[in-house]
Amino acid sequence: MGEFYTSVHLDKELCKGCINCIKRCPTEAIRVRNGKAVITKEYCIDCGECIRICKNHAKLPTTDSMDNISEYKYVVALPAPSLYAQANNLDDVNIVLSALKEMGFDDVFEVSSAAEIVSLLSRQYIEEHKDKWPIISTACPSVVRLIRVRFPNLVEHMMPIKPPMEIAAEMARKKAMEETGLDSKDIGIFFLSPCPAKVTSVKSPIGYDKSNVDQVVAIKDIYPRLISAMTHVVEQNKVEDLSRSGRIGIGWGRIGGEAAGLLTDSYLAADGIENVIKVLEDLEDRKFSKTLSFIELNACTGGCVGGVLQVENPFLAIVKLKALRKYLPVARVHEAPPEIHPEWTEDVEYLPVFKLGENMLESLTMMSQVDELCKKFPGLDCGSCGAPTCKALARDIVRGEANEKDCIHILREYIHKISDEFSHL
Repeated sequence: MGEFYTSVHLDKELCKGCINCIKRCPTEAIRVRNGKAVITKEYCIDCGECIRICKNHAKLPTTDSMDNISEYKYVVALPAPSLYAQANNLDDVNIVLSALKEMGFDDVFEVSSAAEIVSLLSRQYIEEHKDKWPIISTACPSVVRLIRVRFPNLVEHMMPIKPPMEIAAEMARKKAMEETGLDSKDIGIFFLSPCPAKVTSVKSPIGYDKSNVDQVVAIKDIYPRLISAMTHVVEQNKVEDLSRSGRIGIGWGRIGGEAAGLLTDSYLAADGIENVIKVLEDLEDRKFSKTLSFIELNACTGGCVGGVLQVENPFLAIVKLKALRKYLPVARVHEAPPEIHPEWTEDVEYLPVFKLGENMLESLTMMSQVDELCKKFPGLDCGSCGAPTCKALARDIVRGEANEKDCIHILREYIHKISDEFSHL
C-alpha cells in the first residue's frame, strides 16, 4: 500500500501522547505507541480532524509556501470559493482577486468559475446515467478516498469528473501559455486551499494520473497578507473587474452549494465526517430510494468553509457567502469549453486496506480471534492502550502490532496475579 500519500503529519517533539486524536479519527488511523502518536497512512483520509482536535498542535498539514512563486516566471492563483467567506464585510469578490495580484500573483483564475463548468457536466452525466443513481459527488478528496478504501459497492456510483480545482488549473495553465508564450514548466499554478485533503489530491490524484496544480498554499497562511492587500487595493482604487463566476460557482464553498448547481430537488447533502460515514453506510445497505439522483458529501462541517485551513467560523462563513451571492447572476458560465478534459482518465478500484487476512478463510479466522479477545477486554473503549476502542486493540493484536498487556485492565490483573504468586512463595 505504498502508493498512499497523506498530507497530515506528526511533529513528535510536540506530541504529548494524549489520546484526543485517536478518539477523534473517523477511520481509526491513529495509535499512540511508546508515548507518541502514529498515523497509519493506509487508513488516513486527510480529513484534518486530528489537526482540529490536537491541543498541542502536533498534527500539521503539509502545504507549500507562497514564497515559492519565485520559482516560476509566471504565477496564477486559484482561490477556492470558500476564500471569499473569510473576510468581514466583503461585498465584491473582485477586491479579493485584485488583492491576490497585489500580493505578487500575475493572474487569478477562480475555482468557482470552474465549479460552474463541473455543474454543467454533472447535470449532463446524471441525466445520462440513471442506472447509477444516486451518483456521489467526488469534489471532496476525503470522501473519495474513504469510499475507495471502505465502501467497495459504492465505487461505481462516484461521479467520474475532475473536481473544480483541477478544471481551473488546466484552464489557467492554457490561458497563461497562450498569453505569455511561456512553456508549461515556467508557469506556476497555486491553489489556495481550505483543507489538507486538497494537498493529497494534488500529490496523489484519484481518477487521473497527474494534477495541473503545482503548489498548494493554506488559506490561513496567506490570510494576514491578503487582508492587508485588500485594504491597499481599495484605498488606492486598484480593484479590477476579474470575477467570472455567479451564484452557482461561489455557492460551492458551502454545504449544498454543489447540489444546488444541479437545479434539482432530487439530492441529499451531508457534511461532517461522521454524518458522511452514516450516509455511506446506509447507501451501501440500499436504504435510499432509487429516485434520489445525487448525493453531495463534505467531510468538513459546513462544507469547504469548515476546512481546517480556514480562519473563519464555518457557520458565520456560510452567512457571508449567502450575502455575497445575493446580487450575483445565477451563473456566468453556460457551456463547457471544448478544449478541457474533465473526465477521469483512470479506473478507480477498491483497495481493501482494512481487511484482516489475505483471503476469506484467513479473514474469518482472524475475525474469530478478534471476537475472543474482545471478550477478555472490559469494553470501556478508554483509549489507555493507545487504540481508540477495545475492538481496535483486538485487531491490532491479531495483526501482531500489539499485545494483550497493552490493555491497562489486563495488565493490572496480570500484576495482581504475579504479586499474589510472589506473596505465596
